Amino acid sequence: MNKRAFVSHIQKYWQVLYPSLSANDLKRYLAWRQSFMRRRLQIALQIGIVAYATFIMLRLFMGSINPGSLDPSWLRMAIAVWLSLAGCLVLHHSRFGKRHPALVLLGCSWSITLIEQIWATWRGFAFPGIFAWTLVFLAQAALIPVRWPIHLLSQVGVLAYFFGVNSVLGLEQEQAALWDESLWLYLFWFCVICNLSVLMYERLQQAEFQALAELESEREKSERLLLNILPEAVARQLKQEHRTIAENFAEASVLFADIVGFTELSSSSPPEEMVTLLNQIFSTFDYLAERHGLEKIKTIGDSYMVVGGLPTERIDHLEAIADMALDMQWAIAQFSASHSRPFQMRIGINTGPVVAGVIGVKKFIYDLWGDTVNTASRMESHGVAGGIQVTEAVFQRLKHRYRFESRGAIPIKGKGSMVVYLLTGKRDALPRTEPLSLVR
Repeated sequence: MNKRAFVSHIQKYWQVLYPSLSANDLKRYLAWRQSFMRRRLQIALQIGIVAYATFIMLRLFMGSINPGSLDPSWLRMAIAVWLSLAGCLVLHHSRFGKRHPALVLLGCSWSITLIEQIWATWRGFAFPGIFAWTLVFLAQAALIPVRWPIHLLSQVGVLAYFFGVNSVLGLEQEQAALWDESLWLYLFWFCVICNLSVLMYERLQQAEFQALAELESEREKSERLLLNILPEAVARQLKQEHRTIAENFAEASVLFADIVGFTELSSSSPPEEMVTLLNQIFSTFDYLAERHGLEKIKTIGDSYMVVGGLPTERIDHLEAIADMALDMQWAIAQFSASHSRPFQMRIGINTGPVVAGVIGVKKFIYDLWGDTVNTASRMESHGVAGGIQVTEAVFQRLKHRYRFESRGAIPIKGKGSMVVYLLTGKRDALPRTEPLSLVR
């Protein structure tokens, strides 16, 4: 079996054990369990080392009071257990221990239970260590309540040694004399309860992990929805401060676009078809806004508004808006050709100071205000079909890098007579080669 087949087999095995978790959540859960087990094993080893040190010091103290009570062989056994636990702690921090904490757990458990059994065997009989066994099994279940098969293996290993050694030595009668049936039944149910406790805890952790994964998934969905409504910086500020958000920007560029004759076209076509077409067009504009690093503000009917230079300031916001306008013209021409529809756009651009912020307490919207915005809207509404109409301020900023045609002074509602220009292209620009698939 090659490595890929082996990994696939293991993944299927885990999926059977944890059917409620998706493959990605299962991977995260197993990583969490490994980390949790290592943290708790660290604590268990430290407690074991300190505990055995206290036993040794107590025996030494009692031996200093009554020298005849000190058993040198027991002291050697206790020191061997202490050294074994210390070795497990060192192994725990090694590369092997980080990859296989379950084996370190077995080493920790058997350091206490089996070394004592080996010591007793050396003295002639492996006695049932009721106090050491139950204390170790209870401590394991309380401190490291995951992977119950490892707990079961640690218990079976001790009992297998106990019965196996005494059978080999022919000491079944002495064994039976030390423990009656009630004590064996007590040990059996003690182990069952410990393992059941570990199993139930891990099931609870799996359920909590699944709930947290679902909660995280919903949070991510909510986050994406919020970012579809508000710019990322504004959304973050709104979540943290819960107050009215309004900022002055000394310079920004605003673009308004409107599909010419869309209302008339929609009256002669099924509503579903026109909504689908509008969605395709505006989805392409969204893609272009993202590509140029601009912020879409809103759509109203068949009108589209985008801004450059906020909420994150940039010095080339006007150039980005101009490139966006030219790409929008190209996209709508491609769309018209592919759908055999006479779509055209009026686009208006202006640059200058604006006020931006979030209004309302429900259905938040990030919007712009100011004379710059109003004038950009007038550039679109007073423009020509298929043209990109801009103000004098835009022309002065871009005239050395872009091509323009002057329309002279024309009357603008609410503004009087204004000199306006039509943006026709970029100087020294290469011919367009983008395919029709640009419109998504």
